[in-house]
Amino acid sequence: MRPVICLITAARLPRADTTRDLVERIGAAARAGVHLVQVREPDFEGRALAQLVEGAVRAVRGTRTRVVVNDRVDVALAAGAHGVHLRSDSMPAGRVRRVVPPGFLIGRSVHLREEAVRVAGDRSLDYVIFGTVFATPSKPGVAAAGTHALAATCAALAVPVLAVGGMTPERLGDVAVAGAAGFAAIGLFADCALDAVHDVVGEAVRAFDTPRRVP
Repeated sequence: MRPVICLITAARLPRADTTRDLVERIGAAARAGVHLVQVREPDFEGRALAQLVEGAVRAVRGTRTRVVVNDRVDVALAAGAHGVHLRSDSMPAGRVRRVVPPGFLIGRSVHLREEAVRVAGDRSLDYVIFGTVFATPSKPGVAAAGTHALAATCAALAVPVLAVGGMTPERLGDVAVAGAAGFAAIGLFADCALDAVHDVVGEAVRAFDTPRRVP
């Protein structure tokens, strides 16, 4: 099974060189086969965020990769993104669906099976990202949900579930066995050299092809 792979950005500081490097990495990820790029930059003000999203959309042009913007529906629409990714405490997806064009992707972060069932009930979501599955430095102090909670969430939903939190090549087989359609990651992509993004994608595909049993 080929996994849905989502790169989550983490530039943190809105500098011109940071934005340029990030857009270059997004382009490399798109050419390597990453399906989604979630632009998640809470430190960027509106104009800088829109410029980054516009650059990301240009970088993925000609590929199947889609760019979604974290929570900012206004920026996603203005910058020509392919969708929006809502936080767990954000507005209902149904409200967003009423104001966006056909084909616009809407995803949401969830942390519990019950929460996932509730927010997916109106059928406005295209996917959810569930986590934190494993402990991760990007969420210090947050308890890991584990693969059993991931499996319960996957079994309860009709939409694709992507795992997030502590993703490594060694853990992706367990994520696949849990029923996830794929995964989202920050560090897995941010920590590798630009020319190694293709290798990361290849490792992920192999891990989903040969999943291990959930412990």
